[in-house]
Amino acid sequence: MSDNKSIIIVGAGIFGVTAALELQQRGHKVKLFDPGPLPHPDASSTDISKVLRMDYGKDELYMELMEEAFAGWDQWNEELGETVFHQTGYLMLSRDPMVPGGLEHDSFELLQKRGQPAERLNKGSLEERFPAWNAKNYPDGYFNPRGGWAPSGRVVQLLIKECEKAGVELHEGAAFQHLLENSSKVSGIRTTNGEDHKADIVIAAAGAWTPALLPHLQDLMWTVGQPVIHFKPDNHQDYQPPQFPVWAADVGRTGWYGFPAKDDGILKLANHGPGWSVDPFGERRVPADQEAKFRDFFAHTFPGLVDAPKVADRLCLYCDTWDGNFYIDFDPQREGLMLSTGGSGHGFKFAPMLGKLAADVVEGKQNKYSSRFAWRSRGDISTEEARFSDL
Repeated sequence: MSDNKSIIIVGAGIFGVTAALELQQRGHKVKLFDPGPLPHPDASSTDISKVLRMDYGKDELYMELMEEAFAGWDQWNEELGETVFHQTGYLMLSRDPMVPGGLEHDSFELLQKRGQPAERLNKGSLEERFPAWNAKNYPDGYFNPRGGWAPSGRVVQLLIKECEKAGVELHEGAAFQHLLENSSKVSGIRTTNGEDHKADIVIAAAGAWTPALLPHLQDLMWTVGQPVIHFKPDNHQDYQPPQFPVWAADVGRTGWYGFPAKDDGILKLANHGPGWSVDPFGERRVPADQEAKFRDFFAHTFPGLVDAPKVADRLCLYCDTWDGNFYIDFDPQREGLMLSTGGSGHGFKFAPMLGKLAADVVEGKQNKYSSRFAWRSRGDISTEEARFSDL
């Protein structure tokens, strides 16, 4: 497509705001709808932090995509008026010696191949450089200095402001009710207040709400809740960079990952496991047994945190796809409907690239990543399981 389009985007989380900004800057006329308030407090993007990392085992496409995204994060640090990429580095450790086929080994090998400055660690170097760890339980791993975290809710807030500056028509408080369809052609949306809005293209970017709003997608993606707990240790300075960066503790097998303590003392920890099937419109509650599970992990990994007071918890919702890859493409059965969703717990880090990927699809432009996120029926492709957590 070379002509400019009128475009409705449903959802102002990270997929929606980045698509809106890029498309508006390319000359399209964009309307962005979200029930609000913005950033939406229940959106996956709205959190104190998300991990920025390029470590994906053997999956070179994601590593390459993240290399480009890091350049975008560096640029946002310059352009958005505040630091949104905190480059603490990323510590990836294993309970056993790293071996081929393991997430840590294969990530380290690919980082070396691509010239990234990852540093191999052993028990001695872990004890010396990162003393909070129980090093005897993590004898192998590496530190990748090209990694860190972003204040995700704040990033969405800043990007919404950029959208408004660019001329995006923001409809905060306007909740999606259903598509406007004539046979198999989509021509717009109806909001819950009964208003109809027309456009050439509707982009569904509603994150965890997507399969609930568009039930025909429920065989391809679904809503899953994962536990997050915030602690506040008395000596929080001991859990800050450089001696305590963003980390993953044998994450491919255990699901444990976390962040350094912020200046207010809050330390975020999360576990990615099977999760729980969740109604995105329903109540969100972390199961009562999770705190004990988290403290047991502390006992084996960070003994100094065993008694750290808990200050908050959160059930973070993901829009998981059947293969862990995003959907950024047109719906082949509904002309005029496009998806930009399915973050599967690892989409936020690619924020500087997500809008570009979506805009290329709108304009019919191929890029080297589009085939991974193209429309596919369940079972069309095979992909390794390296899509852990909100990393």
